[in-house]
Amino acid sequence: MEGKAYYAHNDLVPTLSNDLEVGASGLDEAAIMHKVDWRLIPILSVLYSVSLIDRTNIAVARAAGMALPVAKGGLIFFIPYIIFELPANIMIRKLGARNHITTIVIAWGAVMTGMGFVTDWRQLLALRAVLGMFEAGFFPACLFLITCWYTRYETQRRVAAFYGFSLLVSGFSNALGYAMSLLKGKLGYEGWRWIFIVYGAVTMALGVVGWFMVVDFPDKATFLSPAESKIVLDRINLDRGDAAPDPVTFANVKKHLGDAKLWAFGLIYASTTTPAYAFSYFLPIILAGGGFSYKLSLVLSAPPYVVAFFWVLTCAHIGDKTHKRALLLVINCCICIVGLILMGWGKLLAVRYFGSFLALCGCQANVPTAATYQANNIVSMSKRAVGSALLIGWGGVGGIIASLIYRQVDYPFYIPGIAGTMAFQVLIIIIAGILSVYFKKMNRLADEGKVILEGQPGFRYTI
Repeated sequence: MEGKAYYAHNDLVPTLSNDLEVGASGLDEAAIMHKVDWRLIPILSVLYSVSLIDRTNIAVARAAGMALPVAKGGLIFFIPYIIFELPANIMIRKLGARNHITTIVIAWGAVMTGMGFVTDWRQLLALRAVLGMFEAGFFPACLFLITCWYTRYETQRRVAAFYGFSLLVSGFSNALGYAMSLLKGKLGYEGWRWIFIVYGAVTMALGVVGWFMVVDFPDKATFLSPAESKIVLDRINLDRGDAAPDPVTFANVKKHLGDAKLWAFGLIYASTTTPAYAFSYFLPIILAGGGFSYKLSLVLSAPPYVVAFFWVLTCAHIGDKTHKRALLLVINCCICIVGLILMGWGKLLAVRYFGSFLALCGCQANVPTAATYQANNIVSMSKRAVGSALLIGWGGVGGIIASLIYRQVDYPFYIPGIAGTMAFQVLIIIIAGILSVYFKKMNRLADEGKVILEGQPGFRYTI
């Protein structure tokens, strides 16, 4: 193949057997990517599951008797989480994905275990800040790694599988945390302490397992043969031309941060993580306020996550097949808004509970959709490193907002929080509309030969 080939936004990416003559090597492209899927996605999904549980189990600990406001614990977590996103993601190429990711997991597991032995709330808040610092480098690293392995219209299904599994597991975290709290009195420890101790120990163990399983970037992967690695890299170059890493220099970082698109994607992501975090913190409390008993609300908080898991995968399949991202964002925002209206103003318990299914499906499906929307519209590894860190940093802003707008004084219906969450869904719709108009205009200019998008001839934005 001479030079690099890129495909416009309205073209299907062809198989490499047609364009790169992969068949001549005797290797099966689909089998290679299937091999990549099983080595890359499952272990990252499991590790991200404990990440979500560990950062939000403070709400369950509070319900089990820990005297610390959830809002204060959430705020102190997300401040360092936001600050350290970008520095951590810049380091991953130098440290290697396996070393970077698994060291972080073991470190925050140790911090989580330590929370079970604190003697006052100041120590607990300090450890929450350290937890935020360590977790800051994890999710953006995983997102960066996954998007570097796949073509643009394969990405959402993989991000959805990674995120969806963790969503499914975290849906049962409230019930699991409650079960751990029943260890109250064992070895003289209170029930809420056991939540931190057990989760922390499990996290450290999984971090050790992950060291043997997490894979590196495509150009550094050792689980593939040289011929297999070449096929993976050729696929990326055929799709968008950025398989070779470019240096993450201060000048590059500054240039990427000057791209307004990255900030627009960040606002979208913050607006969709606001309800996602709100429900992880407060769904059992909201259900209890709606009339369910607290124990029953813990049990009932799991089924909406199960349904959301399947909707996340369905949206990813539709998005990759149709090459549509903004449209899916808008549809899911509308679903979320309808669900929030039912939760806040429904007269019957069953109606409010049904609303939680819709609200969770809408906001959770938009997490991988928004992440893929960004990944599809940027080029170069350095920009992916900066972009994924900035995106997840904005997600942390959503976490702070969620911990602040769902106030205890608004119990039992949390109407101001629900109304604020609806406003953020409207904001997503507005930003997605503006980006769609801009992308269509730029694609048209590129078709006319007047501009080169993202510095790559032939590249077109995904709308």
